[in-house]
Amino acid sequence: MNGNSENNHNIRFGIAPINWNNDDLPALGSGYSLERILSEMNQAGYEGTEFGNKFPNEASVLCKILDTFNLKLTSSWHSTYFVLNEQENELKNVEEKVSFLKEANAEVINIAECSGSVHSDINKSLGSKPILSDSDWELLIGSLNKAGEICNNYSIRLAYHHHMGTCVQTAEEIKRLLEFTDPNYVNLCVDTGHLYYAGIDPVSFIENNLDRIEHVHFKDVRKEVFRKYNSLSDSFLKTILSGIFTVPGDGCIDFSSIIKILQQNHYNGWIIVEAEQDPDKADPLHYAISARNYLDSIIIDRKSTRLNS
Repeated sequence: MNGNSENNHNIRFGIAPINWNNDDLPALGSGYSLERILSEMNQAGYEGTEFGNKFPNEASVLCKILDTFNLKLTSSWHSTYFVLNEQENELKNVEEKVSFLKEANAEVINIAECSGSVHSDINKSLGSKPILSDSDWELLIGSLNKAGEICNNYSIRLAYHHHMGTCVQTAEEIKRLLEFTDPNYVNLCVDTGHLYYAGIDPVSFIENNLDRIEHVHFKDVRKEVFRKYNSLSDSFLKTILSGIFTVPGDGCIDFSSIIKILQQNHYNGWIIVEAEQDPDKADPLHYAISARNYLDSIIIDRKSTRLNS
């Protein structure tokens, strides 16, 4: 785990552009300009962000825009297809992405294996998610370790993003991934919302896997919405549109305990706020400020930066 024994209060807060414009459902928030998104991130008091579909693909241009709003690029999602495609081509794609991230002064790449994934298809149920065979697992683990070596060469850390609708969703799948990947090359982007959705207690999971946590996504879950859906027969995007996710402090996850665990164990990496909501129903700036104020209220020994929404 990213750490510093001399400073256990150096957690940095960022927010993802998915709060304004959804990558899997681009129509959500399509009217938000990049400048407005970044301006509102800054206004809400965040220090960093992750790469989004409205961001320029030229690192120098991206850095200049982010600098204007006092933001840093922390990381980027990257889909891999090691199980379906030629490993050489997939590793080449990884190297191209980490080269870009290095030039853009980012620190982490959030990789998710998306072979057969159903998370981005509103017509496919979560019950049809891919299940890997033993040979598929062997291929995936070996490929991820090689990808991690490439990332290390660029001083970019590989944080695997477990995700609903993909081949690494359940507690057993995440455990297998962590057990067989090399921690020198592959660690975890832990996502509280996806843990809860998959039936995993985020607090105990984080406490039990601290040594493998490289990057953190904070999203909350509206329990009343969660209870309406069947995790096998409904699609992931259908639940997104119904408002299953929200920002920290607005749902049922115990973030206070999670923050305490992270701080006590000297985590000094990024925590990225995510809430895959419809911005026409949930004003992104209001929720961004609400989340920032909530996080400020539960973090230990941190000067308050409370904002008005």
